[in-house]
Amino acid sequence: MILDRFQVPGKVAVVTGSGRGIGAAAAVALAEAGADVVISSRTESDLAKVAAQVTERGRTAHVVPADLSDPVAAAALAAAAVDTFGRLDIVVNNVGGTYPRPLRETTPEFLEEAFRFNVSTAHALTTAAVPAMLEAGGGAVVNISSNMGRMAGRGFAAYGTAKAALAHYTRLAAVDLAPKIRVNAVAVGSTATSALDIVVSNPEIKERMESATPLRRIGEPEDIAAAILYLASPAGAYVTGKVLEVDGGLQTPNLELGLPDV
Repeated sequence: MILDRFQVPGKVAVVTGSGRGIGAAAAVALAEAGADVVISSRTESDLAKVAAQVTERGRTAHVVPADLSDPVAAAALAAAAVDTFGRLDIVVNNVGGTYPRPLRETTPEFLEEAFRFNVSTAHALTTAAVPAMLEAGGGAVVNISSNMGRMAGRGFAAYGTAKAALAHYTRLAAVDLAPKIRVNAVAVGSTATSALDIVVSNPEIKERMESATPLRRIGEPEDIAAAILYLASPAGAYVTGKVLEVDGGLQTPNLELGLPDV
């Protein structure tokens, strides 16, 4: 059965930024497919809700409240998986993000912070996970990039640069870790997470974004979770070093910030 290839029974996954949004949906999807999960974000109450959903699906969630903007804290999740479940097979580097800011207000420090939060944390967890994945016979890493890593929009110099770096990091890491560990990414388009609360709660802005999106809607976290499951499971066994665009068909940004000419 082809659907069997989307199952990950007995596997163990780490999902960062998994208190809500894409990370939460990914953790639940992996649990539905048979994995136990280590979930981590800042807010323990959010994680408790996700853990309950994992339990409802017959799997176990190990909750690790942490500030994952610190690469050391991100790396520690690999050991948490091994200590709790005895193995590690899947890593989803979901934590990240950076607020838009005009270019002339984007200081070198702000740019470096964006890089650390979006790229250094992913690198720290990935490298920490490698020994456990090799001991388990192989593994899969899925990085969450963005369509702003390949498109140009005003105000996104820090965020777009960091996500573009994460996308190319994915390609480079895939070569270094082949053939036993696959590394892929999802380039996410506008998705209904807390980061877009202001947008999706404004009917006029939401309609404008949907009209500018070929599929005429904003994405749902489950849209991204489905792609993550594909890349993390045997269904994606012949895929590595790739960036899967899940963005409703966007070729240009669907929301302009209205920043004036300099």
